[in-house]
Amino acid sequence: MSTVPTMQCSIFKSSKKDEMYLYIARPEATEHEAEAINPLEVLPEAMRVAFGRATFVMDLELSEGRKLARVNVLHVIDSIETKGFFIQVPPEGLINPNAVAPEGLRGA
Repeated sequence: MSTVPTMQCSIFKSSKKDEMYLYIARPEATEHEAEAINPLEVLPEAMRVAFGRATFVMDLELSEGRKLARVNVLHVIDSIETKGFFIQVPPEGLINPNAVAPEGLRGA
């Protein structure tokens, strides 16, 4: 059985949608350089617009044994490794079914 290595990630919350979070691999940068990094650069343009401004929440170490409140940690790690990011969307009950989808994400 292969073991999943640990991954250092940074988590940001969306300014446009409550309970939407962006997980990205934590940049290997000095503290001064890290302030200049735009976490949204990893997202496709339409997703960047839908996410809005990213506000730093915390840094976190992800590993197979870590439990996350709403998502499977292995899914998060896989998504960051393959896409460069993971978006945690609000639970179904928090989404307004009558809200207009942001341009570029309709039908996604």
